[in-house]
Amino acid sequence: MTTDQILLFSLFGAVLAMLLWGRVRHDLVAAGGLLIGVAIGVVPEEAAFSGFASPAVVIVALVLVASRAFENSGALGVIAPVAAAEGRSIWTHIAIIGGIGAALSAVINNVAALAMLMPLDVQAARRAGRPPGLTLMPLAFATILGGMVTLIGTPPNIIASSLRERHLGEAYGMFDFTPVGAAVALAGIAFVALAGWRLVPRREDRTARIDPASFRAELVVPEGSKLIERVFAELDEEAEAADVILVGLVRDGRAKRKRLRRTAIQCGDVLVVEGSADAIAAFVKATDLEIAGNEPENVEDKVADAREAAGAKDAAGEAEEDAGHEGPEIVEAVVLGTSPLVGRSAAGYGLRRRHSMTLLGISRSGTVSRTGVGERPIAAGDELLLTGRGAGSAATRDRLGLVAVNRFGIAPFDPRKAALAVGIFALAIGAASSGMLSFAVAIAMAVAAYAALALVPAREFYTIIEWPIIVMLACLLPLGIAFEEVGGTALIAGAIVDLTEGAPPVVALVAIMVVTLTLSDVLNNVATIVITGPIAIDVAERFGVNPDTFLMGAAIAASCAFLTPIGHKNNTLIMGPGAFRFSDYWRMGLPLELVVLAVSVPMLLLVWPL
Repeated sequence: MTTDQILLFSLFGAVLAMLLWGRVRHDLVAAGGLLIGVAIGVVPEEAAFSGFASPAVVIVALVLVASRAFENSGALGVIAPVAAAEGRSIWTHIAIIGGIGAALSAVINNVAALAMLMPLDVQAARRAGRPPGLTLMPLAFATILGGMVTLIGTPPNIIASSLRERHLGEAYGMFDFTPVGAAVALAGIAFVALAGWRLVPRREDRTARIDPASFRAELVVPEGSKLIERVFAELDEEAEAADVILVGLVRDGRAKRKRLRRTAIQCGDVLVVEGSADAIAAFVKATDLEIAGNEPENVEDKVADAREAAGAKDAAGEAEEDAGHEGPEIVEAVVLGTSPLVGRSAAGYGLRRRHSMTLLGISRSGTVSRTGVGERPIAAGDELLLTGRGAGSAATRDRLGLVAVNRFGIAPFDPRKAALAVGIFALAIGAASSGMLSFAVAIAMAVAAYAALALVPAREFYTIIEWPIIVMLACLLPLGIAFEEVGGTALIAGAIVDLTEGAPPVVALVAIMVVTLTLSDVLNNVATIVITGPIAIDVAERFGVNPDTFLMGAAIAASCAFLTPIGHKNNTLIMGPGAFRFSDYWRMGLPLELVVLAVSVPMLLLVWPL
């Protein structure tokens, strides 16, 4: 081995070790590795930031923005009656909602597809009286499988396409992944629907442990409210209809105790109510009240804190924050690993003051905390119960790394917006598939049209894009190229060829896929394909067979992270709502990966013959 090879192998080993350790953010690890590579001379200085100009990086970012256009169009309102209809058997429900999730994942980001469907699946499980985890894990796996069907369905496919262009002179088309990807997705969904869900640990639904009237909310009477001048006792009918309990009234920072039932309501009064999350949401809608954006230890402090926060917040920023938000919401949200809340408490971060968002509870592995939640450190995968103006803002949730899994009051279906979102995207895909435009340019034009038509507000662009993923990808690409140029890829490929000497090439194909599957369960799928994609091409060339067979196999395997909650973000998202533990995923994930291998290898040999 040369000095450069030793240095790059050592650097890659350190980067992989740090990624596996998981204590440092992936983007920081990748950026640090790139800068060290430049410092020691194994990455040319002029190529250090070439990854940021890569079409693959641009496409990954733009697809995230396009996904938001679909969400903002209210298309979920059309999907909801089909995806969450009552009275179905569990396997039928999984097959339908999993099929919808896979179809969505083929054209939008698979994390966005899961985020759209999770609230429906959780609500359907609660109505059916079954633990949400039984259907959440099959749904998450189905959305991962659906991403393999098209070029833009998942980042590994985009990276594989760029690798093909660099090594073989031509990128993959939009639907080159479809024959093999669709077959694997259909087989995988059939497995999770018919047998896989039976392997999921059946744990008591966390909602069964919560007193349905244990949530307390303070509702402000706004100017012009129809409740003004009505007597407090007259609200009993609305409270009973919504199934909430009227606890008290606060005026000028003081709780009203004397003659409360006969008190006439005034603008600015705060009504204190108790009930379940959906009951409080129903009461708010029926009475045109507003949910206060704070939750101190007592009501008097809360009102004072609310006024201080309202006065401190810039008026223009507040208008921007609330633009497009139709009313208060109570939201259950999962904390992503990239959230600035991780490791900090709501009080320490200033969640109420900075974002007009109240933390009502924290659920971790099925155990719900209702007291002292403001001081409890928040962890990735926690499920938070939130209320307030900020909780209802998608832009605010995105900035805080929160994904809603249950919302009371979703965006109404707008046929015009939905038609525009789908039509523009279809035109972009058509232009790219026909060769009129590159995929990067076509999708960029679609995103520009979404902005011009206000399908995606301009202020959301930078919060939608997952910058840690973009930075990690842009930093790993130059490292991967340097690894190839010094012969590191050739060394590993040679070792695989030597190990499979005398065996048919299909044995080497399976070996590449097994290695990639293993890595994808512990590494980010982008990092996995950056490492294994060039090796797959090199091994194929050494055997003198079709490189597409091996590269496609590596792309499929890189997308199939089913054994751990850290292999794919969708696995992390369901950990809290499903009350899963780290060791739960392999129970269904391991046989599913065997199904993937059993179906994908024959399909690869059929569609991309050696």
